[in-house]
Amino acid sequence: MNQQDLEILYVQVENPDELNFILGQSHFIKTVEDLQEALVQTVPGIQFGIAFCEASGPRLIRYAGNEDGLISLAVRNAEKIGAGHSFIIFLKKAFPVNVLPVLRNVPEICRFFCATANPAQVIVARTAQGSGILGVIDGSSPAGTEQESDIRKRKEFLRTLGYKQGI
Repeated sequence: MNQQDLEILYVQVENPDELNFILGQSHFIKTVEDLQEALVQTVPGIQFGIAFCEASGPRLIRYAGNEDGLISLAVRNAEKIGAGHSFIIFLKKAFPVNVLPVLRNVPEICRFFCATANPAQVIVARTAQGSGILGVIDGSSPAGTEQESDIRKRKEFLRTLGYKQGI
Protein backbone atom coordinates (compact mmCIF):
# COMPACT_ATOMS: atom_id res chain seq x y z
CA MET A 1 0.00 0.00 0.00
CA ASN A 2 1.53 3.32 -0.99
CA GLN A 3 0.92 6.64 0.72
CA GLN A 4 -2.06 7.55 -1.48
CA ASP A 5 -3.90 4.20 -1.28
CA LEU A 6 -7.13 4.06 0.65
CA GLU A 7 -9.03 0.84 1.17
CA ILE A 8 -12.57 0.87 2.52
CA LEU A 9 -13.95 -2.42 3.77
CA TYR A 10 -16.40 -3.83 6.23
CA VAL A 11 -15.71 -6.16 9.12
CA GLN A 12 -18.55 -8.39 10.31
CA VAL A 13 -18.70 -8.32 14.10
CA GLU A 14 -18.35 -11.86 15.40
CA ASN A 15 -21.22 -12.33 17.85
CA PRO A 16 -22.55 -15.90 17.65
CA ASP A 17 -24.71 -15.62 20.80
CA GLU A 18 -26.30 -12.27 19.83
CA LEU A 19 -24.82 -10.59 22.90
CA ASN A 20 -25.08 -6.87 23.48
CA PHE A 21 -21.91 -5.02 22.65
CA ILE A 22 -20.66 -1.46 22.58
CA LEU A 23 -18.17 -0.19 20.01
CA GLY A 24 -16.44 3.11 20.58
CA GLN A 25 -13.35 5.26 20.29
CA SER A 26 -11.09 6.44 23.07
CA HIS A 27 -7.70 8.11 23.34
CA PHE A 28 -5.55 6.74 26.14
CA ILE A 29 -4.06 3.49 27.47
CA LYS A 30 -5.92 3.81 30.79
CA THR A 31 -9.22 3.34 28.91
CA VAL A 32 -9.26 -0.39 29.64
CA GLU A 33 -9.03 0.04 33.40
CA ASP A 34 -11.45 2.97 33.50
CA LEU A 35 -14.05 1.08 31.46
CA GLN A 36 -13.68 -1.94 33.72
CA GLU A 37 -14.11 0.16 36.86
CA ALA A 38 -17.18 1.90 35.42
CA LEU A 39 -18.84 -1.38 34.44
CA VAL A 40 -18.33 -3.24 37.73
CA GLN A 41 -19.72 -0.26 39.67
CA THR A 42 -22.84 0.04 37.50
CA VAL A 43 -24.65 -3.32 37.44
CA PRO A 44 -24.21 -5.95 40.17
CA GLY A 45 -23.36 -9.31 38.61
CA ILE A 46 -22.47 -7.86 35.19
CA GLN A 47 -20.24 -10.02 33.03
CA PHE A 48 -18.12 -8.38 30.35
CA GLY A 49 -15.04 -8.46 28.18
CA ILE A 50 -13.23 -5.38 26.85
CA ALA A 51 -10.60 -5.01 24.14
CA PHE A 52 -8.88 -1.73 23.28
CA CYS A 53 -6.59 -1.14 20.26
CA GLU A 54 -3.67 0.98 21.33
CA ALA A 55 -2.69 3.44 18.55
CA SER A 56 0.91 4.32 19.50
CA GLY A 57 3.86 2.92 21.42
CA PRO A 58 3.78 -0.88 21.33
CA ARG A 59 0.29 -0.76 19.65
CA LEU A 60 -1.06 -3.73 21.57
CA ILE A 61 -4.62 -4.90 22.00
CA ARG A 62 -5.21 -4.25 25.70
CA TYR A 63 -7.97 -6.21 27.43
CA ALA A 64 -9.85 -6.64 30.67
CA GLY A 65 -13.04 -8.16 31.98
CA ASN A 66 -14.46 -10.73 34.34
CA GLU A 67 -15.57 -13.50 31.95
CA ASP A 68 -12.94 -15.28 29.85
CA GLY A 69 -15.24 -16.08 26.92
CA LEU A 70 -16.32 -12.45 26.61
CA ILE A 71 -12.72 -11.23 26.83
CA SER A 72 -11.70 -13.63 24.04
CA LEU A 73 -14.64 -12.52 21.89
CA ALA A 74 -13.72 -8.86 22.39
CA VAL A 75 -10.06 -9.49 21.53
CA ARG A 76 -10.95 -11.45 18.36
CA ASN A 77 -13.19 -8.61 17.17
CA ALA A 78 -10.59 -5.95 18.01
CA GLU A 79 -8.02 -7.90 15.97
CA LYS A 80 -10.37 -8.03 12.96
CA ILE A 81 -11.37 -4.36 13.18
CA GLY A 82 -7.81 -3.23 13.90
CA ALA A 83 -8.60 0.48 14.22
CA GLY A 84 -6.40 2.59 16.47
CA HIS A 85 -7.95 3.77 19.72
CA SER A 86 -11.10 1.74 19.19
CA PHE A 87 -12.66 -0.43 21.89
CA ILE A 88 -15.31 -3.09 22.00
CA ILE A 89 -17.18 -4.34 25.07
CA PHE A 90 -19.32 -7.50 25.15
CA LEU A 91 -21.95 -7.73 27.91
CA LYS A 92 -23.91 -10.39 29.75
CA LYS A 93 -26.37 -9.78 32.59
CA ALA A 94 -26.65 -6.11 31.61
CA PHE A 95 -27.79 -4.03 28.67
CA PRO A 96 -26.16 -1.00 27.05
CA VAL A 97 -28.99 1.19 28.37
CA ASN A 98 -27.81 0.23 31.88
CA VAL A 99 -24.17 1.18 31.37
CA LEU A 100 -23.99 3.90 28.69
CA PRO A 101 -24.79 6.78 31.09
CA VAL A 102 -21.80 5.82 33.24
CA LEU A 103 -19.53 5.10 30.26
CA ARG A 104 -20.30 8.56 28.85
CA ASN A 105 -18.56 9.97 31.93
CA VAL A 106 -15.29 8.10 31.31
CA PRO A 107 -12.95 10.97 30.38
CA GLU A 108 -11.08 9.10 27.63
CA ILE A 109 -14.19 8.22 25.59
CA CYS A 110 -14.42 10.23 22.37
CA ARG A 111 -17.49 8.59 20.83
CA PHE A 112 -19.71 5.54 20.61
CA PHE A 113 -20.35 4.00 17.21
CA CYS A 114 -23.04 1.56 18.33
CA ALA A 115 -24.58 -0.31 21.23
CA THR A 116 -26.51 -3.31 19.95
CA ALA A 117 -27.10 -7.04 19.89
CA ASN A 118 -27.96 -6.93 16.17
CA PRO A 119 -25.72 -8.30 13.46
CA ALA A 120 -23.31 -5.45 12.79
CA GLN A 121 -20.71 -4.52 10.21
CA VAL A 122 -17.96 -2.02 10.98
CA ILE A 123 -16.97 0.16 8.04
CA VAL A 124 -13.19 0.54 8.22
CA ALA A 125 -10.78 2.71 6.21
CA ARG A 126 -7.21 1.47 5.87
CA THR A 127 -4.24 3.57 4.73
CA ALA A 128 -0.48 3.12 4.93
CA GLN A 129 -0.62 4.75 8.39
CA GLY A 130 -3.29 2.47 9.85
CA SER A 131 -7.03 1.92 10.16
CA GLY A 132 -9.99 3.91 11.41
CA ILE A 133 -13.70 3.30 11.86
CA LEU A 134 -15.93 5.30 9.53
CA GLY A 135 -19.22 3.99 10.84
CA VAL A 136 -21.37 0.96 11.56
CA ILE A 137 -24.18 -0.88 9.85
CA ASP A 138 -26.39 -1.92 12.77
CA GLY A 139 -28.97 -4.57 11.92
CA SER A 140 -31.08 -4.33 8.77
CA SER A 141 -32.93 -1.58 6.92
CA PRO A 142 -36.56 -0.81 7.90
CA ALA A 143 -39.24 -3.10 6.46
CA GLY A 144 -42.05 -0.53 6.82
CA THR A 145 -43.64 2.01 9.14
CA GLU A 146 -45.35 0.97 12.37
CA GLN A 147 -49.12 0.79 12.46
CA GLU A 148 -51.43 1.36 15.47
CA SER A 149 -51.11 -2.32 16.48
CA ASP A 150 -47.31 -2.03 16.34
CA ILE A 151 -47.44 1.08 18.55
CA ARG A 152 -49.53 -0.79 21.14
CA LYS A 153 -47.09 -3.75 21.08
CA ARG A 154 -44.10 -1.40 21.49
CA LYS A 155 -45.67 0.38 24.47
CA GLU A 156 -46.70 -2.90 26.11
CA PHE A 157 -43.24 -4.35 25.64
CA LEU A 158 -41.51 -1.35 27.26
CA ARG A 159 -43.85 -1.49 30.23
CA THR A 160 -43.38 -5.25 30.59
CA LEU A 161 -39.63 -4.64 30.81
CA GLY A 162 -40.18 -1.90 33.38
CA TYR A 163 -38.72 0.92 31.26
CA LYS A 164 -41.98 2.88 31.17
CA GLN A 165 -44.91 3.27 33.57
CA GLY A 166 -48.66 3.47 32.92
CA ILE A 167 -50.33 3.43 29.54
